[in-house]
Amino acid sequence: MSSISTFPDVMEKLVSLAKRRGFIFQSSEIYGGTGSVWDYGPLGVELKKNLKDRWWNAMVRMRDDIEGLDAAILMHPRVWEASGHVAGFTDPLVDCRNCKRRFRADDPKIKGTPGTPDAQCPACGMKGTLSEARLFNLMFRTFMGPVEDTASVVYLRPETAQGIYVNFLNVQQSTRQKVPFGIAQIGKAFRNEITPGNFIFRTREFEQMEMQFFVDPAANHMEWFEYWKAQRMEWHRMLGLREERLQFHQHDPQELAHYARAAFDIQFDFGGTLGFQEIEGVHHRGDFDLGRHQEYSGKKLEYFDQPNNRRYVPFVIETSVGADRTLLAVLVNAYREEQVAGEEEGRTVLAIHPSLAPVKAGVFPLVKKDGMPEMAMRLANELRRHFPVFYDESGAIGRRYRRQDEVGTPFGVTIDGQSTTDQTVTVRDRDTLQQERVDISRVAGVLRERLAA
Repeated sequence: MSSISTFPDVMEKLVSLAKRRGFIFQSSEIYGGTGSVWDYGPLGVELKKNLKDRWWNAMVRMRDDIEGLDAAILMHPRVWEASGHVAGFTDPLVDCRNCKRRFRADDPKIKGTPGTPDAQCPACGMKGTLSEARLFNLMFRTFMGPVEDTASVVYLRPETAQGIYVNFLNVQQSTRQKVPFGIAQIGKAFRNEITPGNFIFRTREFEQMEMQFFVDPAANHMEWFEYWKAQRMEWHRMLGLREERLQFHQHDPQELAHYARAAFDIQFDFGGTLGFQEIEGVHHRGDFDLGRHQEYSGKKLEYFDQPNNRRYVPFVIETSVGADRTLLAVLVNAYREEQVAGEEEGRTVLAIHPSLAPVKAGVFPLVKKDGMPEMAMRLANELRRHFPVFYDESGAIGRRYRRQDEVGTPFGVTIDGQSTTDQTVTVRDRDTLQQERVDISRVAGVLRERLAA
């Protein structure tokens, strides 16, 4: 397992491209922005939706042993006491009395021990100005009720998994599922991170795609753990993430949560100094979660195994993937700059897997005359019935191709002078640059076949 990246750092270029082309904007930018909170623009929201749809199809729609759920963000505060988040979901925080910046106490850029005269602030360079570490809870608190001082404290959820655990019996009994089975959901979570950053890699508001798989503690639960490890790694490969940029990281005894029986992270190499970082966790959580909620709520969360006349609290195998981090991995993996034979100007390409690409095809009339725009517009309207397309008649055809290359559009369809006489068009492939002449009546079918490949 490697921790050192051999890939270049493209983050700065991606941030620029993402804003310029409408993938991702800084939240509240006209007011100076909100720290580590991001808005998804027209192309970004399509890419993220495609990613989430692909996960949902793989985890819920293609299986009969996993059910879907959409639990509320606001939950009873006892949920977070039972889960351990109120008492233990903390990071060590230090303040600089000179520059007023805050840091995690274990920040490797801090020289010396915070709270001592020799400790040096990594921002302003002053010595002796860092406070002693104090624990800082990462949950956002708010109040439920009309008047703050009499209202009850509630939290914005820091993870989506607890909504699954408290609904375990609701889902199991309403769907008549038998263990082993899973519950999956996609939803927003919130963490008041001390040192967020690296674009959308670590943010205060993010989206998780989580599945909790419930298994018999007396059966082959470790086999299920290995099964889900393999399944989840294969899913990332099928996104087009390069094999050499993916690896497992096993949690050693110091990293392992006290209740966990085993834990592996799927890591992606983001390049540069960021290198290999977690994009998904696969964890064997034992019966900790259901057991704690059973204890704190006073409600039995046992599964009744009717054929064997047994009751038990199931073990849980968790798969938890960050939608934002995986989207960033897709962009990093897809970004490339290359020279094109016979052209002085190179091109920037997002070689996104066609199934994830926010726009599937660009439609271009070669020139704005001789009936080409009208024919191109009719074709674009026809293709929109099947998938997102972009119509563009502005500028030289080469520049129009380049604009679509930069946003990851896999195919370009051009209507030229020949098209108006024989009803054929050219279909250009983003990655190979090869062009094929196709009858206009077959364009939708041809694109559909290639998108499904």
